[in-house]
Order: sequence, then structure tokens, then C-alpha cells
Amino acid sequence: MHREPLNLLWLQSGGCGGCTLSLLNAECSNLFDTLESFGIHLLWHPSLSEESAQEARRIIDDCASGATRLDILCLEGSVLRGPHGSGGFHLTTGGNPMMMLIEKLAAIAKHTVAIGSCAAFGGVTSAGCNPADACGLQFEGDLPGGLLGRDFRDVSGLPVINIAGCPTHPNWIIETLAALATGVLNGQSLDVVQRPRMYADHLVHHGCTRNEFYEFKASAHKPSDLGCLMENLGCKGTQAHADCNTRLWNGEGSCVRGGYACIACTEPGFEEPGHLFAETPKLAGIPIGLPIDMPKAWFVVLASLSKSATPKRVKENAVSDHQVVVPIVKKARQK
Repeated sequence: MHREPLNLLWLQSGGCGGCTLSLLNAECSNLFDTLESFGIHLLWHPSLSEESAQEARRIIDDCASGATRLDILCLEGSVLRGPHGSGGFHLTTGGNPMMMLIEKLAAIAKHTVAIGSCAAFGGVTSAGCNPADACGLQFEGDLPGGLLGRDFRDVSGLPVINIAGCPTHPNWIIETLAALATGVLNGQSLDVVQRPRMYADHLVHHGCTRNEFYEFKASAHKPSDLGCLMENLGCKGTQAHADCNTRLWNGEGSCVRGGYACIACTEPGFEEPGHLFAETPKLAGIPIGLPIDMPKAWFVVLASLSKSATPKRVKENAVSDHQVVVPIVKKARQK
């Protein structure tokens, strides 16, 4: 049976547009053809569509009035509620607050999707004293609420789907939209902060090329070192929910593979860690941010044992910008 394509409307609010830039790096030959192959029709995107302002306004108005069925509403960037709850910091071409338009469209859309951590939790635009009163669609940091409120459910019965990340991985977006189009995404597909579990049930630590250094607590001392970035350089890969090191960016990279610590950009509140991103806060010499599954006492004991057993090769390579000691070659057959 032939099904009508799902109509998708993409709006941008308080953000940098980085998630759209990331989406253009999706591992597909043509983004629009890929969406169409899943049965998704892109009504309009502010950066990728060709329509004039007047034509775009007509598309949006038709969605708001119900003249055009709205199946998927995607918002990139946080909602700007300021000043004083008026939404006046972000007005549409018609002169009305963008937050009012978002509320109206979310009320009639079959699905509402937050693209990136700004739309999901407030993100970078909500940092500091937050003069714009920026928030996410259904969260303000890690607190439920946001613009639409804790109890919001879309027409299909789902809460806002938070494809968090700064920027979000292009394939997280593509796969989530494909899951919606094929009807396989449900409430059990989302974690406690409503991120798709297909990526949020993993940790950035999984698949990290520095894991041998982590196991022996052989730590880097400066950004160019090969060692583990957790102890000294702020890496939160053991705490961040994402599959960045198994689902590589552009097919071959990730933050830690590029020499920079994971800053946990998929987590609520990542934008204000309370310390420099490339710094690991410690108490009595022990990192405060420990792996999420590990009690502190265990970590202290295991770290001490691991460091005492660190092979010379691992110890020397950890504080070098290239491999200086290679694994030995044994003549005996491997057992």
C-alpha cells in the first residue's frame, strides 16, 4: 500500500546553525534523496531551501493553519523567551515571537524533534546569566519543562525527541528520522532525557583508541600526547552518552581521535562545567568526574594497581606525540 510521504518542517532559533552544517556531512550521496527514500518530504529548511521569504512564510502558515499536514517539526537552536517572557528577542518575518510559532506548530505536529543540545536542553545559548532566557523545547538543562512543559506529548503520544549533541552527529539525525518514518521509534526508544537510545545507550569511551592508556592510567600531560585525556585534560568520555568512537564522524574521526578531550556535549549542562574544558578538576589528586558506573573507592584501588603495572611501552608512549616504543615481537606462538 502506498503511503503519503511525511511532511518535515525545519526551523532554526537561538543557535549557530552547526547542526545543519553537520547534517550536510551525513554519509549519504544526497541528503534530499535519502530523506525521500524513507518517505520524508522536506517542506522547508531555512538554510537548504530555495524559497523566498514570502514563499517560506506561506509554507509555515499553511502548516500552522492545518492546510498542510505537519508530520515532523524539527527545531535547531534554543527557544529565546526573553525579554521578560515576551519572546521579543526572536521575531518571525511576520513580527510575532518565534516561541509562539513553535508552540503552535508543536501542538499540531505528529512528531516534534529537538536538533542539537541547544534545542534539547538550552545548550550554549543558555550559558552564563542567560540574558535571552534561552531554553530547550522540553528541558531547561536537566530539568523537565522548557518551552512546552513537562507533560507535553505530540499527536502520536511521544515527548520531544532530543537528538542532543553540539553539534549532533549527522547519522543520529538521519536514523532518528528514518525510525519515525518507518514507525519503529516509540517511548522505549528514548532514554531518561529523551535522547534516542540507539546512540545514547553508549559511552564515548567505547571504542576510544586511547583505551589501553586508560586501562593503565597512563595519562597525557599536554594536548599532543597520546595518553588518556581523562586524568589531566578534562576528558569526560567515560561519562558522556554517545557512540562517537564507534560511529565515527566523516567516517574516520572523533574529538578524542583528533587530540581533544570529550566535553560531554550530548549531556544537559555541558556548556557550564564549572572549570576549563581542557582541565580535570580533582579532590586530593583524584578526578571528581569518575566513570559513571564506578564507585570512587574502586577507582582509587584500580588506578593504583594499574599504574604500578604499566608497561614501559605504554608509559613512554603516553607522554609522546607519536609512538616511541612499539610492541615487542615474540618468537613463540601466541597462546
